[in-house]
Amino acid sequence: MKRKALFIINPISGGKKKDGVPELIDQNLDKKVFDATIVFSDGVSHARIIASEAVNKYDIVVAVGGDGTVNEIASAIVGSNTALGVVPYGSGNGLARFLGVPMNPQQAIQTLSTGHVECIDSGSVNGQPFFNMAGMGFDAHISEVFSHGKKRGFISYIKSSMREIATYNEQTYHIEIDGKMYDRKAFMLSIANSSQYGNNAHISPRASVQDGLLDVCVIKKFPLWRFPEMGIRMLTKTAEGTSYVEIIRGRQINVTRQIAGPIHLDGEPQVMGTHVHVSVVPNSLKVIVGPSYKN
Repeated sequence: MKRKALFIINPISGGKKKDGVPELIDQNLDKKVFDATIVFSDGVSHARIIASEAVNKYDIVVAVGGDGTVNEIASAIVGSNTALGVVPYGSGNGLARFLGVPMNPQQAIQTLSTGHVECIDSGSVNGQPFFNMAGMGFDAHISEVFSHGKKRGFISYIKSSMREIATYNEQTYHIEIDGKMYDRKAFMLSIANSSQYGNNAHISPRASVQDGLLDVCVIKKFPLWRFPEMGIRMLTKTAEGTSYVEIIRGRQINVTRQIAGPIHLDGEPQVMGTHVHVSVVPNSLKVIVGPSYKN
């Protein structure tokens, strides 16, 4: 019996046109394996609504977009028997890259038929799920600024970062991780399920989505002239080797910060208060991984 696949396409993710995606699906999806349904999302949270209606009616729901689209769809199917597939069309594609999904759309579609399903962890921030990375501080601030811009894509994100980095100040965070207390002054606080933000920029190279742990990455403010070095370190998986990055692993995390403000979940910002509870939810999402994925 054929499996049922629902493709949900975000038409604006990554600033890339997707008019030709249905044809790509038709040409590259193995029709002996899948019967495909294709829909385009229309506005914030629409993909989540579509995916929630697909739970247990479809074998896989495929997110065609970036990490934000993945978050919307995965949030609707997490904890169910419906598996997540990803065709990367975002700015960073952090989770897809970590899971070994090909960045070429045709190959990613083909992988849906040949790839195998793994069960991965998810994270929760004040009861809201994330799957790749959550954070507060500078990266959340940039996500908030970026969300109000008209242009999408990696270059626009970098331009926003460079405009804001010189004037953004550190905050003091009181952090409890599995009952142990830490007081840290940080430029940003990233909670990593996978190792990377996206674009192969690895902040926590030893992170795993199948270890039942989240990596709390405390990033201290560094001189602006060291920005290129930090970029190179993330690309070469050596960020943990600098004095500006500290990583503490745990399951239950409570953060108290000085002021309320933006927090991002897989790059999508929202405002939360000064007290934030983060936890890992082990083995909660079924996902089709790519051929290069290594646990």
